[in-house]
Amino acid sequence: MDIIFEQFSQTMIIFPNAKVNLGLNIISKRSDGFHNIESIFFPVAIHDALEFVVADKMEFTLSGLVVNGNVGDNLVLKAYHLLKKDFDLPPLKIHLYKNIPMGAGLGGGSSDASFFLKALNQYFKLNISTNKLIEYAAQLGSDCAFFILNQPCFSSGRGEELTPIELNLAGKKMMVIHPAISVNTAWAYSKIKPSQPLKAVKEIIAQPILTWKTALINDFEMPVFQEFPAIEKIKQQLYGAGAIYASLSGSGSAVFGIFENEIPTIQFPDNYFLGEYSI
Repeated sequence: MDIIFEQFSQTMIIFPNAKVNLGLNIISKRSDGFHNIESIFFPVAIHDALEFVVADKMEFTLSGLVVNGNVGDNLVLKAYHLLKKDFDLPPLKIHLYKNIPMGAGLGGGSSDASFFLKALNQYFKLNISTNKLIEYAAQLGSDCAFFILNQPCFSSGRGEELTPIELNLAGKKMMVIHPAISVNTAWAYSKIKPSQPLKAVKEIIAQPILTWKTALINDFEMPVFQEFPAIEKIKQQLYGAGAIYASLSGSGSAVFGIFENEIPTIQFPDNYFLGEYSI
């Protein structure tokens, strides 16, 4: 598809958000090297900022939190090149401001890529369907497909099989804490012995939230807490302050707590805190 891009002179700015996992079970190891999981993905109001405009040559810059590794491997650029295979996209000047920490289990990189896919579709009027956007996103990473829908979803397969669910937590508050620790996802998976849970996440999430504390489990917590006791301490502090549910998100290191009403003051080191949010 050819694009007449002279008409596109306005900068587009988007704000990709994070997610947390409400329960996470590692079911089995797949033949492709990935794992089958079950989880509830829930969007959270922690955001990066991503802006782009048509340019004479391709340019990609970063600011905010330091992103380690090769800039060319960033999922935003991979999303651009994935669409460019099927559409004659022009060069873009892209800037990504990172606020969602890496190695936190919050899906920041996946969100950046998927929001960028949606933004390119809108900006250039590509008329890509939601289902097709999900297919593109799933090629970029296991969590990416979720951010196309960006609503509470039951996630299965390697994370790309999504079923929207009704989950009303309106009026409750959430605190998300990120310690100065990065957990390697591959390492975390290597410490897990996959198994079928006693009760499916979909069933537990339909129960009253007061039952989640003992029933809604993240399989990564055991190895991560053993290796990083400071992360387990955060969960204990959240419960001690009155959280009705607290958990590691993904493979960590971020931990979140859900509170019925207002969040009490909790003392954490300055570099631990991400924020408090109305759900």
